[in-house]
Amino acid sequence: MTAPTLAKIAAACAVLMVLASCANTIRGIGRDTAGAVNATEDAGHKVKRAVVN
Repeated sequence: MTAPTLAKIAAACAVLMVLASCANTIRGIGRDTAGAVNATEDAGHKVKRAVVN
């Protein structure tokens, strides 16, 4: 293999790694957001039960 070919392969691998890390970050943000929504809903239900009782 020639040097330009190896450079292209290395660049493609670097781009794929960056894209994969972005996908993991976005997935993690989605999980965090879902957890915050669930916690807020649970707190609202607790307040509602406390008021009704």
